[in-house]
Amino acid sequence: MSQQQSRESQVTNYQIDDSGFRQRLEDFKASMNRAFHQIDNIDEFCTTRGLPPAVLAELMSTNPMALCIPTQYGGLNGDVKHNIAVVSAASYESLALSLTLGINNALFIQPFAKYGQEAAKVEVFKRFLNNQAMGGLMITEPDFGSDALNMTTSCTEKDGSYHLKGKKHWAGLTGMADFWILTSRRTSESGSLMRDIEMFVCDVHAKNQNIVVEEYFENLGLYQIPYGRNHIDVIIPEDRKLIPKTNGIQMMLDLLHRSRFQFPGMALGFVKRILDEAITHAKSRLITNKHLFEYDQVQHRLSRLQANFTICSAFCLRSGEIGGVEHDLSPLGLEANITKSVTSDLMQESAQSLLQLVGAKGYKLNHIAGKSVVDSRPFQIFEGSNDILYNQIAESVLKLMKTAKEKSFYTFLKGYAGRAADRVQELVSFDIEAPFAQRKLVEFGQVMSRIVSLDMVLYLEEKGFRKDLVDNALLVLKQEISTMMNTFHYANTAVVVADYEEKSFWLDF
Repeated sequence: MSQQQSRESQVTNYQIDDSGFRQRLEDFKASMNRAFHQIDNIDEFCTTRGLPPAVLAELMSTNPMALCIPTQYGGLNGDVKHNIAVVSAASYESLALSLTLGINNALFIQPFAKYGQEAAKVEVFKRFLNNQAMGGLMITEPDFGSDALNMTTSCTEKDGSYHLKGKKHWAGLTGMADFWILTSRRTSESGSLMRDIEMFVCDVHAKNQNIVVEEYFENLGLYQIPYGRNHIDVIIPEDRKLIPKTNGIQMMLDLLHRSRFQFPGMALGFVKRILDEAITHAKSRLITNKHLFEYDQVQHRLSRLQANFTICSAFCLRSGEIGGVEHDLSPLGLEANITKSVTSDLMQESAQSLLQLVGAKGYKLNHIAGKSVVDSRPFQIFEGSNDILYNQIAESVLKLMKTAKEKSFYTFLKGYAGRAADRVQELVSFDIEAPFAQRKLVEFGQVMSRIVSLDMVLYLEEKGFRKDLVDNALLVLKQEISTMMNTFHYANTAVVVADYEEKSFWLDF
């Protein structure tokens, strides 16, 4: 066995046990309480850019970055389920903090631990453990967002190093992270860019590796996380190149899918906070001598919020089982896309519902309701816009059905989401007649994602989750699937009238 294989074996064989992790989790929660409610007031600095230094120091005092670092480098080698639990605890207090931890662990530490070279790991992980270093990922470019595979950041090899040139923007922790995984495409001898993706670890404090921030963006929410436009012109040593198991595109898919499988952690803590705030408000707010909690429409909203909590819990369970670095997640695009799109939709839906319940005071910048609406909205956009993901979900399902030579949607579901199929049989007993218009692909993707959600909630019940919460979630999901199916079957061919101003001013009539 090679030294590289030996170290990879250690990564999967030695992990912090659950009892040790739970104590660390409680220590982390205590540090958040000190940082956000004793050292400073989170409601007062929530509209300022960045985190106050004393707050950041306290939050890092328990070294949450150690969780995903392998034990041979001084870390805890925590299972992915432990990371999901940590980001969930963080998102209950601060979605920005949760995302900061998610960026570091899912988008830097985990892929670097899996694909990084041994010569680089000791130094890099030492700085995470001893110097509170942070890391991030740069993929998106000004002209290539969702079309990431056509990125124009180039790399050329010379004298044992790689020269990377290009522009990157909207990378979380811009100007703040010490290390970046940079994505690029190699320049061929003809001067064109090759198709495959290559990734490198850039140390912004090292010689010839400084990344120039050309502009910091005034992002609408998530104020504590800096974003901006970066100029890349760096020379990276050969030992900082990530080594794929097959090719660079598969490596990037493995990385992105693993990150999407950890969205449920951020969603769960966030939705739980929304649910707790909503119940507390509804029980204390009097309207015409009657508590909000007693109104049927309010119960409807609260039951949906609680269903969202249960659904996110189901996705957390599934992600904790399959999302580890020992697994190759590059083939699991369908499930990863469902996981990310559903949980991010539930985040935004929950925030909007709380704001509606709270009313006018929730519209203040420093109120949890209004802040949650703005902070959760980008989760539906970054790491794949949900409209695009639903389109891809539908295309993946249609491809699977075509391969199986199966037209019956119900029969297909019996094999793919067997727990849920019989629960929705009356809604899905029809043949699929492809191709669809793109808007119908998106609608079909939404239907499929909620059916899979229902299937996962039933699996959660099998594992012993509280039955009354499961039953409520099943009711909510089945109603949503029914509504979405009606929308899918409705023939809507409306298109925009581009030159619409003639005969369209109401006052003329």
